[in-house]
Amino acid sequence: MFKGVAEGDVPAEVIAEEQRERKGLFGRLRRNLGKARLAVRDGLKSALYVGVDRRLYEQVEETLIAADVGVDGTIKIVDELERRCTAKKIEAREPFFEELADVVAGALKPEDPERQRIDVSADPSVILVVGVNGTGKTTTIGKIAFRLRQMGKTPLMVAADTFRAAAVEQLSAWADRAGCDIVKQEAGSDPAAVVYDGVAAARSRGADVVIIDTAGRLHTQVNLMRELEKVRRVIEKQLPGAPHETLLVLDATTGQNGLRQAQEFKQAVDVTGVVLTKLDGTAKGGIVVAIHDSLGIPIKLVGVGEKLEDLRPFEADEFARAVFGGGDEDGD
Repeated sequence: MFKGVAEGDVPAEVIAEEQRERKGLFGRLRRNLGKARLAVRDGLKSALYVGVDRRLYEQVEETLIAADVGVDGTIKIVDELERRCTAKKIEAREPFFEELADVVAGALKPEDPERQRIDVSADPSVILVVGVNGTGKTTTIGKIAFRLRQMGKTPLMVAADTFRAAAVEQLSAWADRAGCDIVKQEAGSDPAAVVYDGVAAARSRGADVVIIDTAGRLHTQVNLMRELEKVRRVIEKQLPGAPHETLLVLDATTGQNGLRQAQEFKQAVDVTGVVLTKLDGTAKGGIVVAIHDSLGIPIKLVGVGEKLEDLRPFEADEFARAVFGGGDEDGD
C-alpha cells in the first residue's frame, strides 16, 4: 500500500491482519460489484449462446462502452481479447470470461507496479487529496492516516477545505478516530495559509506524513482549480519536490463524470493516483479503465466499506475477476 514503509517496521499483528483482510477482499469486491457483474453478464448472455464469433465481440464492445470503459479503451481490450481467443482457440463460455477478465486486468496495470503504491518515503512526505464534494475525501484521509499509524508512521492532517460548512469539524473528528494531530484555522481562512502552517508544523513536530484536505467546490470550477494550483505552489516552495502524492478521490457511481473530473484535476495539480470510493450499488465499474487508459493515472486505493480498515490497495486482477471473471451469473 505504501512505498517507504519498511516491512520490518510494521508490527507483526498488522501484517497478520493485512493477510486476513486480503483473503476476504475478493469476496467483498464481488458482492459490492454484483450489479456491475450482472450488467456485463446480461449484456453478453444472448451472444454467448451462439459461441465465440464476430457477434460476440460486437456485444462485448457494446457492453464495455455501456460500463463506461470508453471507446478507445474498449477497442484496445476487444482487439487484444480477440487475438488471445483466436490463438488459444477459445470457444466455451467460462474460458472466454476468464480471458476477458485477464485482458481488463492488464489494461489496469501500470508498467511500473511501484506506481500503484503511495509514496511516503520522503521526510516529511506530503499527500495532497483532491476531488469534488461528496466523493469521500475526508473519510479517505481518515482511513489513510489510520493505516499509517498502524504501520508506525506519524501522520498530520491539514484542514485546507475552509469553504465548506463543517468540513474542518469533520476532519477533526477523523483525526480523533485515527489518533493523529491536525492543523486547522477558522472557516473562511485562506487555504494556502493553512497549508503553509501545516507543512511548517509537520517539520517542527517531526511528523512523517502530511495529509492535506482541500475544497471540492468554489463558486466556479475555474476558481477551484486556481485555488488548488495556489496550494500546490505553496507546498512546492516550502518542500521542493512536494507534494509527493496527489490523490484524486472519485465516487465510483459517477461514470463519465469521473473521467472529466480526472482530466481537470490532473491538468491543475498533476494527479498521481486515484482513490475509488463507494464501490457498491453501481452497474458501471469500467470508468477505472477509462481513467487509466486515457490519462495514465493508476488506481491506488479502493473503498470497500465504512470501517477504518475498509480502504484497501487496488488489485487489478481481483477487480477484473469480480466484474468479468468466470463463475455463476448471479455472482454468488
